[in-house]
Amino acid sequence: MNRLSGMRGVLFDVDGTLLEDDRPIPGAPQTLDRVRSLGIAVRLTTNTSRRPRSAVASVLRRGGFRVDDREVLAPCVLARRRIVDSQRTRAAFLLPAAAREDFEGVVEDEKHPDWVVVGDIGRDFTWERLNRAYRWIRGGAALIALHKNRVWDNGVDGIVLDAGPFVVALEYATGVEAELVGKPSLPFFRLALADLGLPPDQVMVVGDDLEADCRGGAAAGCRTALVLSGKTAREEAARSRLRPERVLESVADLLE
Repeated sequence: MNRLSGMRGVLFDVDGTLLEDDRPIPGAPQTLDRVRSLGIAVRLTTNTSRRPRSAVASVLRRGGFRVDDREVLAPCVLARRRIVDSQRTRAAFLLPAAAREDFEGVVEDEKHPDWVVVGDIGRDFTWERLNRAYRWIRGGAALIALHKNRVWDNGVDGIVLDAGPFVVALEYATGVEAELVGKPSLPFFRLALADLGLPPDQVMVVGDDLEADCRGGAAAGCRTALVLSGKTAREEAARSRLRPERVLESVADLLE
């Protein structure tokens, strides 16, 4: 039985869905291959801002996934498009240096930036860096949040703060609302759907995050499946008012 009957595309989350600590979740590469064999288009979505999408694709390939760089959709891609389209291309980054690879055509400027782009810099979210960002925004720079994830599992310390709490702190301090470009924002899912060239009712979103994947996908009109291999425990899913169409132990169960 094809449990994806009627679907022409699948948006797979990466961390917690296909990978755990950069290692493939058992059965995930085979599931991706089986989905492709059904003629279903695939894109890999991530909110990571710690590395460029080329590096994400490279990690996936090392794990046995057949993936092209262009199939990886990350918020840096949308943020760059937003900045370049505005024709105001000076930006200050709260991002790891490696992630700036995805910002071709954007000029780094920490004196008079047009934009402040915030992703995850982990322990480098110091008072000094946040205060500099505060001053840039108060000076007229717009605030872009690559995502607002509350927490993530960094593979070393367990569940730790992600970029979201620091974005909210800047919003509170400056009175400026961030423009969110990562999941669960509608622009992110519209970009993904446009890349697939499919209407939302023919696309399933599969991920481990109730908010970023399931709520975001549902708001865009997609069908949704939650996997319990990542940050969401079964008890949390049961308490949530959000009801994904399917709840799976692992992405390996998607076609079962």
